Amino acid sequence: MKNSLKKCFAALSAMAMTAVSMPYIAPAVAADTDLTSFPYTVEGEDLEGATLWESIYENKIDGYSGKGFAYLTSDALSFKVTVPEDGMYQITVRGAQILSEDGRLQTVAINGVEYSKTVPYYKEWTDIDFGVVRLRKGENEISFLNKYGYMAIDTVTVSDAVFPDVTQASGVPCDPDATAETKALMKYLHSVYGKGILSGQQEIYGGGHSVSTDIRYDAGSDKCVDGKGNEYEIDRDSEAVDKDGNKFYWHCSDDKRVYTYDEQNRNYKYDYYDQEFDFINDMTGSYPAIRGFDFMNYNPLYGWDDGSTERAIDWVKNRNGIATACWHINLPTDFDNYEVGEAVDWSKCSYKNNSQFKIANAVKEGTKENDYLNLAIEDLAEQFLILQENNVPILFRPFHEAEGNGGVNGEGAWFWWSQDGAEDYKALWKYLYNKLTDEYGLHNIIWLQNLYAWSDDSAAWYVGDDYVDIVGFDKYDTQYNRHDGKTSGPNEDCNSNVYWSLVNYVKNNKMAAVMENSTIPSLSNMQTEKASWLYFCTWYDNGQDNFISGDDYNNPETVKELMTDDYCINLEDLPADLYTSKGSTDPKETTTKPSVTTGSGEKTSGTTTTVSAEISDTLVGDANEDGSVDIADATAIIQHMGNPDEYALSEQGKINADIVNTGDGVTGADAVALQLIEAKKIRQSELPITMNQYNELIGE
Repeated sequence: MKNSLKKCFAALSAMAMTAVSMPYIAPAVAADTDLTSFPYTVEGEDLEGATLWESIYENKIDGYSGKGFAYLTSDALSFKVTVPEDGMYQITVRGAQILSEDGRLQTVAINGVEYSKTVPYYKEWTDIDFGVVRLRKGENEISFLNKYGYMAIDTVTVSDAVFPDVTQASGVPCDPDATAETKALMKYLHSVYGKGILSGQQEIYGGGHSVSTDIRYDAGSDKCVDGKGNEYEIDRDSEAVDKDGNKFYWHCSDDKRVYTYDEQNRNYKYDYYDQEFDFINDMTGSYPAIRGFDFMNYNPLYGWDDGSTERAIDWVKNRNGIATACWHINLPTDFDNYEVGEAVDWSKCSYKNNSQFKIANAVKEGTKENDYLNLAIEDLAEQFLILQENNVPILFRPFHEAEGNGGVNGEGAWFWWSQDGAEDYKALWKYLYNKLTDEYGLHNIIWLQNLYAWSDDSAAWYVGDDYVDIVGFDKYDTQYNRHDGKTSGPNEDCNSNVYWSLVNYVKNNKMAAVMENSTIPSLSNMQTEKASWLYFCTWYDNGQDNFISGDDYNNPETVKELMTDDYCINLEDLPADLYTSKGSTDPKETTTKPSVTTGSGEKTSGTTTTVSAEISDTLVGDANEDGSVDIADATAIIQHMGNPDEYALSEQGKINADIVNTGDGVTGADAVALQLIEAKKIRQSELPITMNQYNELIGE
């Protein structure tokens, strides 16, 4: 153990053992007269570049502070603040916007990095939230840019960011009939949310990465051998003849895999689905906790079995991993001339926009679109039923990247499922939900809704709490517009502005995740910006965009730093009882949920199902009973021991706090053990510990 940590633990233990009351004292910061004191408010007319306005032409807005206000018309309006360390701050404008009743896009820039939001029509002074932004150590320039402009600014206030407790998000599946394994998985996800991030990787779909070998068929000896003379077992049922009349076999195998004959090169190759996963393990020493699959190949057009279902079962049952899946379900490009049920070559299919396919018809019985959609859902359900029969839950992400580049009418969409706008999209989602849960009896699904732009228009696309378990964002960053102050290399931004927008939008009821990404967020950025993403899932390498192995997308040292830190949860870190622990202990578990469906797929009120809460009062280490285990619990123990009359722990708090040598009551060792969690010497999940374990930890 480092000497500094030993000193910290020794001092803390001494305080507790001598029952000294030690209220929390913030660490001293060196005096610096140049530092800005927060909250900091600047008058609009005092902004750099501002002129004094007392009315907007003939429109007078009463109640401004100071001498008047600023009006954003041409030049940027700016001011500067100085902070001691990189951190997160809230920007609030007391403003008005009387130019457009439809709202007006406004842009604030932090050291040149732009954030935009639509400001509604306000004819009176109103506090406008411009979000939480990152300020870097030292001087920062905050500017309001006139890209669309015409906003009146009375004052601007910068204050320390205050974040909600994201662990209050629900850990209960939206499906009241979720399987025991699905409930257990949701319970686990909820238990780590806000405290760590799960690592993930998408596998390549289709045929996998094609890898050529030196295995050849030797007709003379009637054997398949490689360059080293190793022999491979021949599948005698796969005998064939090439165009020159030479006999060969389509398949041979060893104890690792099956190999397929390549007619052009006259050797054998194999499909490699683990390329990215083995690369990550070679780089970091760990496999990711989450593996991404795609069920696009199970479809009524050119459908074929690429083994996704079997690999998902293997990942969950044999590797104890977590499976997630998207669904790039295709349409025939010439839908008008397509006969429902006929086979179509894959090259004549696409998941892009298709003007011949009407989304409103897809949920309407008796239409061609509905007939096709039902066939597609049937193919999907067949595979998910196999998963359910094998007790495998799946994090399912259908109809992803809904609004694309934004807009409520589908103008920014690039996938067919959202081409006709938000309302048709939501009806499509609900139709799929009801078909899978009610008709096919699938209750092994955790429902992920993944929008893309998360602009002000994105609110219209959210399906609602009754149909969604986790919300998400796809992180494909450019090399610019970053927030960590770096100007080169992969963009390791953690996109905290998007994260907190998501949290606020769903009223902190749902967990939020990075469901696809190019560059993985860095550990330091996540810690600084307090972006508590549930997981990330890097997209696969395709030879052109090598998202995980290409150093233009991911810096190996950054990935290694994250995946070897205790904050990151990898495959080997997942608990052995991941799928067998009891149902959720989330206090929000007691719910009522509509369960009657109409012909359109809409749920109606009326019949309700009550899900009983199974509440456990004991959270090991939670001395102050706030629902989490952190340094505040160590403080609570110390204060209790120093002054039990004023800082008494409840009886349950004492039970929770007794984590070292359980049964000896609350001692200073319990407080030190909580400090060991903060120092990353032990995990909360490893508590309680014996006194011998404790002595080993502090004596390292």
